[in-house]
Amino acid sequence: MGRRIAIWGPTGSGKTTLGRRLGQRVDLPVVELDTLFWLRNWEAKPADRFQADVRATLDARANGWISVGNYHSVLGGLVLSQADTVIWLRLPFRVTFWRLFTRTVARAWTKQPLWEGNPNRESWRQSFLSKDSILLFSITSRKSHVQRTLANLEQTPHHAWVMVLRSARDVQAMLDALPESNVVGPSI
Repeated sequence: MGRRIAIWGPTGSGKTTLGRRLGQRVDLPVVELDTLFWLRNWEAKPADRFQADVRATLDARANGWISVGNYHSVLGGLVLSQADTVIWLRLPFRVTFWRLFTRTVARAWTKQPLWEGNPNRESWRQSFLSKDSILLFSITSRKSHVQRTLANLEQTPHHAWVMVLRSARDVQAMLDALPESNVVGPSI
């Protein structure tokens, strides 16, 4: 596994959790793309600004990074062209949707901010009664996520080794195969 790792997968697949656990194991900083993309009140950052922020964040981590998130349509090959390894979480829909559902309910209940320094929160209304519902997005984007990811891997020039993990057992086996580090890498 290389020192520049991109973790992709549909919402609810465990990208952030895996990124944090992997960051601890291999002593790399974790770059959560959601934190760079979303502004207050769920406003998307302009594409050129987002790309510049991602580029600067990755460039500042010359010893390696773990990028968590997809954003193929906005970033193009920015992350993939630099990655040594892509971990694609392709867990069954029943697993990812259940994880997303329980996470969404917990976050709507506690009203906790989703990211440090950003006040965005899950809400009951947005999660269950809105056309912008993350749960609805999960249902309607599942097939297109796979198609976009396959196209991105095929059409973007890259040298990354692609690891497809299809179950929680696969994820755990991959982590267990890595040496454990005593140092915890910072996240952004």
